[in-house]
Amino acid sequence: MKKKRPLSELQTSILGENEENLFTNKPIEEEESENEEENEENDDSMLGEEDSDVEEGEEVNEKSTEPTQHTEEKKETSEVVAKINEKLEKQTEDNDNDTSDEEDSRNTVGNIPMQWYEDFPHIGYDLDGKKIAKPIRNNDELDKFLDKMDNPEYWKTIHDKTTGRDHVLTEEELSLVNRVQRGYFYDAKYDPHEPYVDFFTNEKMLHPINNAPAHKRSFTPSLVEKRKVGKLVHAIKMGWLKVGKPKQDDEEQIKFYDLWADSHSELARQKMHIPAPKPALPGHEASYNPPPEYLPTQEEIDQWKEDDPEDRKFDFIPEKHDALRRVPQYPKFIQERFARCLDLYLCPRQRKMKFNVNPDDLIPDLPKPRDLRPFPTVQALCYRGHQAMVRTISVDTTGQWLASGSDDGVVRIWEVQTARCVRELKIDEKEAIKCISWCPNTSVCLLAITVDTKIIILNPYIGDRLVAQATDSLLQSYEPNEEEEEQSGSKSEKSNSLIPPWRSVETGLEYQDGYRLVITHPKAVSKVTWHAKGDYFAATVPNNSNAQVFLHQLTKRRSQNPFSKCKGAVQSVLFHPNRPFFFVATQQYVRVYNLVKQQLSKKLLSNAKWISSIAIHPGALYKHTGDNLIVGSYDCRLSWFDMDLSSKPYRTMRYHKRAIRACCFHRKYPLFASAGDDGSIVVSHGMVYSDLMQNPLIVPVKVLKGHKVDRNLGVLDCCFHPHQPWIFSSAADNTIRLFS
Repeated sequence: MKKKRPLSELQTSILGENEENLFTNKPIEEEESENEEENEENDDSMLGEEDSDVEEGEEVNEKSTEPTQHTEEKKETSEVVAKINEKLEKQTEDNDNDTSDEEDSRNTVGNIPMQWYEDFPHIGYDLDGKKIAKPIRNNDELDKFLDKMDNPEYWKTIHDKTTGRDHVLTEEELSLVNRVQRGYFYDAKYDPHEPYVDFFTNEKMLHPINNAPAHKRSFTPSLVEKRKVGKLVHAIKMGWLKVGKPKQDDEEQIKFYDLWADSHSELARQKMHIPAPKPALPGHEASYNPPPEYLPTQEEIDQWKEDDPEDRKFDFIPEKHDALRRVPQYPKFIQERFARCLDLYLCPRQRKMKFNVNPDDLIPDLPKPRDLRPFPTVQALCYRGHQAMVRTISVDTTGQWLASGSDDGVVRIWEVQTARCVRELKIDEKEAIKCISWCPNTSVCLLAITVDTKIIILNPYIGDRLVAQATDSLLQSYEPNEEEEEQSGSKSEKSNSLIPPWRSVETGLEYQDGYRLVITHPKAVSKVTWHAKGDYFAATVPNNSNAQVFLHQLTKRRSQNPFSKCKGAVQSVLFHPNRPFFFVATQQYVRVYNLVKQQLSKKLLSNAKWISSIAIHPGALYKHTGDNLIVGSYDCRLSWFDMDLSSKPYRTMRYHKRAIRACCFHRKYPLFASAGDDGSIVVSHGMVYSDLMQNPLIVPVKVLKGHKVDRNLGVLDCCFHPHQPWIFSSAADNTIRLFS
């Protein structure tokens, strides 16, 4: 008995012998075997493999040689060979059809976006890394039109970008496109509504699909979980991990409140409490001895009795008694107390708002800042050179030169447009320059400097030389009269030498530095202010008890003390532009004096704790529309005064976070500014109208920043350019900045 051979060995033997037939897809023909025993062995093995009824333990009787059995075996062998041929044919067909789009393509660029190569002459790269040139397409519009007319397949021809060639759609592709356009399924044989067959659970199974026993490790505790739990327990013990409270169920969290139950909330009771209105206080008519005008006549008593209780003016008739002990018992006392209790118990209460004001009505209707141009917005130049904080600056009337003084005792004169220092004068190395001011007279070139107890009149000798020479000739032409010397001598004896002496500088190093006049005061001078005409200037000496203000005349070189006694510490003084008014600012008040009448004209209440600076509106220089001035204080307030309106501030502005050091007006534009220790400069629009019935318009337009705060000090001084909408500022950071 021969053992059965497996089907795989049979297939390999057949394929090996008929290799040419396999590749040509031709059926395998049976060849007559010279050795019948080999054919019988092959037939027996095939029969054993294909016949499912034959089991592995059975044996075939080799000695059976009956003719009927032999013919049946040959038939079965031919059937097996036919089945193998069918399988091979199907396999070759599948191999021929199982091709991707890339295999049909002429190139091997792959499925990549073809727009990558739009600007290149090649379409991609082959397997060897060489460029694949684009196919030449010289068809113009005329060729396309002729092809459209002559080619019957033009309507179903498309251009394949991956291959670069034209492709004619087949009938199957056309039907597929047509079905997709109509919204049908791509396959006509697909039925979306075919009956569903639940092949998995349609039959009840006795055993699960996977009936493997549980693994041993599923019954033993996990070591990884044990380590994690140990770490969590240790973290909870050490306090690193906070275990929260267990979450409550939604049913426990939802609480319903009884609206009509008694409220036990004390806070709610206090909020909802409305106090009872207090009874009206008794007036003069309730007095036991009222004035005669409150006592009614007999006619009024009769009229009171006839009127209804609601129409009566009083609930009782006023009576007069000689003494309090003669006042009888009030008969309506119990009734009034009872009515009051009823009101408290029964009458509902309601809160009434005293005012019902629209909030929009409280906001003033101000114009937009961009409609109020021009005004300084950005930093243009920075003047550097001082070694200490710059306390004071001043611009001459031409607007070309800027003078500055600092704590190092140096005065510098700058050219405005170039920020170049043209002159440097060392006044005093130990004392600081407190104030500096140009003479407003355009015919002379003079600069007033205050250092310690001195006021130095300086000719810087810059700009027009003719003006500088005319200034020197004007100062040298002074000749004192004998009568003036006698009067000044007699006054000095009476005032115990309180009038400061004048000293003229004519030669020496001081004259070369520009010194022309030196005025020495009894105490340190804080500020100097020029009159609009340039002949008079005032000096402030705050530490001098009686003589805190001095008026000096340049042409006659004489000084005077206008006040015999000053009320308060004088902080600053100012001349009116065209009227004989003199403004004196103390710590809390601004007094306006009439120099012609020599009397106090007005006293302005600033509502400030300490005044730092004042400035008058220059509109009075061109229009007689009334006087307006601003007052800055160390408590961060800037007050606008309209003297024709009131002695109190018309508007108080609090735009600074720290003390205000200086304030100023522009001579040409309706602008004013204030500088403070917070390092900022607030520029505002201030328009004064010629109509006295219209109030001034004040609109803040810009906050300029650029200076640094040093030792709690910010911007110390500021002034406008006389002709341009520019502003200069000096600060404790040793710099001067120009904003335009």
